[in-house]
Amino acid sequence: MSTYDDETPLEFFEEPETLESPERQRRRMRPQRRPGGPRRPAPPPPGAVALARLAGFVALAIAVVVGLVFWVGSCQGKSTYDQYKSYMGKVLPIAQSSASAGGTAALARELNSTKLTLTGLQAKLEEWSRQQQQDYDEALGLVPPAPLQTAHQQVLATLQLRAIGLTDLADKLAEAGSKSPSKVAEILVKQAKILSASDLVWAELFKQPATQTMKRAGVVGVIAPPSKLVTNPVVISFRSFKVVYRRLRASSGSTTSNVHGVHGSELLGTSAVVGGTTVPLKSSPTTVDVAANLVFNVSFENGGNFDQTNVPVTLTITVFKNTVFGPKKQIVRFIGKKETKTVTFGNLQLPTRAFGARAVVNVDIGKVPGETTLDNNRASYPVFFSLSH
Repeated sequence: MSTYDDETPLEFFEEPETLESPERQRRRMRPQRRPGGPRRPAPPPPGAVALARLAGFVALAIAVVVGLVFWVGSCQGKSTYDQYKSYMGKVLPIAQSSASAGGTAALARELNSTKLTLTGLQAKLEEWSRQQQQDYDEALGLVPPAPLQTAHQQVLATLQLRAIGLTDLADKLAEAGSKSPSKVAEILVKQAKILSASDLVWAELFKQPATQTMKRAGVVGVIAPPSKLVTNPVVISFRSFKVVYRRLRASSGSTTSNVHGVHGSELLGTSAVVGGTTVPLKSSPTTVDVAANLVFNVSFENGGNFDQTNVPVTLTITVFKNTVFGPKKQIVRFIGKKETKTVTFGNLQLPTRAFGARAVVNVDIGKVPGETTLDNNRASYPVFFSLSH
């Protein structure tokens, strides 16, 4: 048996407490703040750093999305601009070609030609019509931007009207036959209205709507080109066509003109005009003031019974029988029977030897076919040139 009682408590030796008990919270040593030094900021609360990072990622994602939207929009804008620019760039040469083929500027040059004939004018009108048809074929192959599909149809309509109008003018001239110049002029004026209508179609149904469409689309710097055929309506007026047809008949010999009729011109007079003052030249010496705007007006009459074409009028100035100016010639394309014409000679560059001595202004109206009397076609006027003050 043990000598110790089971109920006797066991005693243990207790060690002195040199370390903190695990159950007690540890104290954090705070560094002593230096006197007058800045206080360290408090640390962020738990989770703030992660939240800040998340916000940064969200902001970056938004910026990327916005950038992509703007980039896509700018690419689409550039693509739209390029489409309109490319299309209008192809329409431009067609517009220019069409405006020159049979326009009033080209027609006026043809009508003023000394070699103008009825058959020649018909051939020229048909040539211009073929050019309009070629322009139509070229325009037919263009692919306009979708919003300009309707406007592009008006380009085709314009070119078609011009081709038809020019062909019909040539046909009406061929069918004129023995019709009077007035009747033929009426027919031609009516036919020429198609050409004026084509200008209206281009301006009002193509150019204006196309310009508005590009403005709505935000396309800047692209211009819908103009194309105007009738720039001078006088060329296709009743009076112009009447004069032209009379001239064509005279040059083609389709009138009753023959060698047995009366042909020829009569010089009516010559005047010097300076600054609005008119001085008629006479058979006796006349003093003529010379200035930059000095001109000589020569008037003559078709004294015959038939229309005449391509009548030459010549002016020459001599001093002691030596030519100091000219000969300068102008052609009167057409003059009707008993009609009077006045020809103006300007830009008179007179040398110094023309002053102080007696000069002579010589005027001559050229002979026309069948003319036999020539003594009334020319005149010589003695003058003294003086510098205008």
